[in-house]
Amino acid sequence: MTGLRLGSLCSGYGGLDMAVRSVLGGDLVWVADPDPGAARILAHHHPQVPNLEDITTVGWADVPSVDVLLGGYPCQPFSTAGRRKGTADDRHIWPHIARALGVLRPRIAIFENVAGHLRLGFDTVLADLARLGFDAEWCLVRASEVGAPHRRERLFILATAADASGREPERRGVAGVLGGPSAAEPRQGDQRQWAGDTPGHRRSAAPNSPSIGLGHSGPQGFGGLAPTAVAGGAAADANSSGFGRREGRPEPARIEGGSDAASSGAPDWGKFAPAVARWEHATGRRAPRATDDRRRLSPAFVEWLMGLPAGHVTDVPGLTRTQQLKALGNGVVPRQAEAALRLLAARAELHITPSTHTPHRSPHGIAA
Repeated sequence: MTGLRLGSLCSGYGGLDMAVRSVLGGDLVWVADPDPGAARILAHHHPQVPNLEDITTVGWADVPSVDVLLGGYPCQPFSTAGRRKGTADDRHIWPHIARALGVLRPRIAIFENVAGHLRLGFDTVLADLARLGFDAEWCLVRASEVGAPHRRERLFILATAADASGREPERRGVAGVLGGPSAAEPRQGDQRQWAGDTPGHRRSAAPNSPSIGLGHSGPQGFGGLAPTAVAGGAAADANSSGFGRREGRPEPARIEGGSDAASSGAPDWGKFAPAVARWEHATGRRAPRATDDRRRLSPAFVEWLMGLPAGHVTDVPGLTRTQQLKALGNGVVPRQAEAALRLLAARAELHITPSTHTPHRSPHGIAA
């Protein structure tokens, strides 16, 4: 295997994986997601990549090392949908991720979560990263800032390993990571309006610092956004998402807040037409109908909202509609994550080269 070795936690449909591979390159060594729907999607797209499944039961000493550890760990402990129980929530798995970081010792760690995480639980994450010897950068980015027709504000964290003395590692410029001097520039089709965006930063030498730097994204500047889609009868994180983050219940979904045309899937998108047209241009494909013949939210439409290739989720054999919507609602917009990672990588002036090692067989059956 050549290039960076990537390990993916809480992988979902792989949206964050797509962004990291687009920006940093590299190959997935393993993924980890116990959800049956997500596992089916991952196996469909990466049939040769093992799934470690439940990270709370993994013995990390037996897992192949990676250069980059990434994951969008569950948002429910920090979101409106999950009633913001924080560390008291059974779904709070950050301690298990911190344990993985301590054993695997990757050179880079990349995480994604809801914006509300900044106000609940983020101090613990920063303290753990500092204790483990990582410098951290973070920012908030909205999906609408890369042209998506929904807000979906998310927190992105980039942590880099400091050297043994606690000083920052050598920084040689972002081009070494991004593949060229222009790689940090916006890609054609990206919408960048980030004036005043000041990402947070914490050094590993100050694990007990009480301050938390908040990154603020710039003016939205995109006009009307698409209506919020939520799961019927289920809580949805509408405050930090352009459409609801599903809790996984099987009730039919509906669209709220839109015109009859938008909710019926008719070509007339009404006041949302400019936002839809922008995303059509950015993604290079037309928006599918928003609802099916029974006026239920269409998974294909949500797939398009997330900026995924057509069929990335909806063409995976054996998935129910509920599983499709659950995976999509819990996913990451790859273009949004790319934009955040390019911003943070430039700020951190990352430079990393692929590791070289002799493969051996691990108990998980993968070359380590």
